[in-house]
Amino acid sequence: MPANGLLSVHIAVALLAGTGLFSQLVSLPALDITFYRCMVAFALLSLVLAITKQSFRLQHAVDYLIAITLGILVSTHWVTYFYAMQWSSVAAGMIALYTYPVITVLIEPLLLRQLPKLRDVLCALVVLVGIIIMLPISEPLGDVGSGILLGVFSAILFAARNLLYKYKFSQYSATKTMFYQTLVGALLLLPLMPWLSDTTSWQWPSGHNLALLLLLGTLFTALPHALLVNALRSLSASSVALISCLQPFYGTLLAILVLWQWPSWQTILGGALILSGACYETYKSRKISPK
Repeated sequence: MPANGLLSVHIAVALLAGTGLFSQLVSLPALDITFYRCMVAFALLSLVLAITKQSFRLQHAVDYLIAITLGILVSTHWVTYFYAMQWSSVAAGMIALYTYPVITVLIEPLLLRQLPKLRDVLCALVVLVGIIIMLPISEPLGDVGSGILLGVFSAILFAARNLLYKYKFSQYSATKTMFYQTLVGALLLLPLMPWLSDTTSWQWPSGHNLALLLLLGTLFTALPHALLVNALRSLSASSVALISCLQPFYGTLLAILVLWQWPSWQTILGGALILSGACYETYKSRKISPK
């Protein structure tokens, strides 16, 4: 596995771990946060494509349909992810999202008409046990339970997006890929905002929220997602997914430092299992050359 692919994943994971904080720091609904996140990231990526003189066009007509599908998947994933954390907590929402490595590691071989490798299944089970341990004890149909269910749905969307890119869109650069995803996301969410959010008319937020949204859309969105997509060009989606299991661990640390949310013993134990699975996958991936 190329070293730059592994480095891209770890940098992306560290930055993405900080996105959960914005669900609490930005005083807007999840739909609004996602819309502005897409708008800011789209503007930045457009500028990058223009400066580097990359073509905005895709090679084939069918690629535009794939790009639209990717945009729908990633924007819906972001909305459900932020709602999951707003309805429950940063830790619960992020933990629920990390059912996606298990989903990926079991689905990807089936797409190649293969059975999952036993070691990957066992690693996925370790991660799953860690997630289960970290889940907070609450009423099944309460806010936390609803947040967790949304987090799992968000995980399915994220796994689907990664696999679709890996096998149908990886010929394009990370910048161009995220350009189309954020463009589609913004166009998709714009007409929904007056009905599904607290926004009664379209306008940019101001002051503190604007600064946070600009930070979210650039440093915590455009950059890490471009790095993640770039890593998928050389690594398997399952390897990226399992390495990314470091995100709940980083997210928990950031929640302590920024939000002063201390983890329970379940979070510490479950996080240790998740980290062990991610470390194993990283070590194993170093020995495997990409196909």
